[in-house]
Amino acid sequence: MFIRTESFSQYIRAYPFVTALIVINIFIYALTGMPFSWSKELYYQGFGINALVAEGEWWRLLTPMFLHIGVMHLLFNMFSLFIFGPELEKITGKARFITIYMLSGIFANIATYFFGGIETAHAGASGAIFGIFGAFGALIYYTKKALPQLRQIMLPIIILSVIMTFLQPGVNIIGHISGLIVGFIIGLSYFHPKRVVSWRKR
Repeated sequence: MFIRTESFSQYIRAYPFVTALIVINIFIYALTGMPFSWSKELYYQGFGINALVAEGEWWRLLTPMFLHIGVMHLLFNMFSLFIFGPELEKITGKARFITIYMLSGIFANIATYFFGGIETAHAGASGAIFGIFGAFGALIYYTKKALPQLRQIMLPIIILSVIMTFLQPGVNIIGHISGLIVGFIIGLSYFHPKRVVSWRKR
């Protein structure tokens, strides 16, 4: 289910939104990592800094989900998106997938602002990635025993991801858990049996 067997061109055609998000994140990381003053300024202007959000810089509730703190941070998030994003994009459709991803990331940043303290600074796509996990959690909830393979794969991944959130230092716990919850809530709406039936009738 989550083993990617497509060629590069097949992957791009089949999962354009996942591909676009990966490209955007890598491009922005490369851009902000250049040895120029404007690169550092671009990075600073997009970072999630609660104190500056409080002063009216509301774009910082969106931009942190496209910035990463180091190459390993970027690679971990993009690898998760590369593996788990395509199946969700295929199941929900492109518009629903990008809605889950973006709203999970944005609300993770909003929750970090309201509950993280004025001194909090953060960046990363993890809130949106956890939103994908949350959406799969909703699908597991509805399908129960109908999709045992999905349950066997995703449930341990979700549980382990939550556990690691609390064990690893420097992790935005509020962002991770908020993204997971938002993805789950949106998934409950999208995967409701009555709504799924309406998809199939179109």
